[in-house]
Amino acid sequence: MEKTVYVRLRHRIQVQPNEVITIGKLALIVANKELRERLRSIKIHQIQPKDKSMVVIDVMHVLKEIHKFNPNLDVQTIGAAQTIIEVVYEKKKLSPLLFFLVWVLLFIGAGLAIMNFHEDVSMQQVHQRIYRIVTGDENPQPLLLQIPYSFGLGLGMILFFNHLFKKRINEEPSPLEVEIFNYQLDLDQYVAMNENKENLNDIDDR
Repeated sequence: MEKTVYVRLRHRIQVQPNEVITIGKLALIVANKELRERLRSIKIHQIQPKDKSMVVIDVMHVLKEIHKFNPNLDVQTIGAAQTIIEVVYEKKKLSPLLFFLVWVLLFIGAGLAIMNFHEDVSMQQVHQRIYRIVTGDENPQPLLLQIPYSFGLGLGMILFFNHLFKKRINEEPSPLEVEIFNYQLDLDQYVAMNENKENLNDIDDR
């Protein structure tokens, strides 16, 4: 008797080197409990050094293995056609000296960027003019405006990036996180289209 199985591939998963990839790690399966557990244990791929850091598993490979297990199953696929497997290798510890040098470089670069922007828009002259309009006095260094503005600039950056060090202010994603998310989607699409290591022609040779 034919049984219906619903399979939805996960978009991206992370695995360790030399790990065995089963259907249970790749996909969500809807079927009766006994059949689901047996399908989840089917081996699809084993991570090897030649895989480097990315592997793409196509849904056709999954269907092929399920068909080998039981050709009478009616398999319905839902969602993505590929799963991107990211192989996570042990990260080397960053030297404290290198971390400090990178931090100093970024700090100086960010400071120069802000200073150059303020110079381009003549921010000092704007503060001087606002001070003259409000008080009626000339002041080449209107600290009454510049000091609150400096604090406000830092506070604005914290609110913009929605982070204070590692602490998130609220659940809303920051514009930077949205851009990173969109970049990751584009990167995943590129990997799926250009680095799919599955030879789909072999699936027909059964």
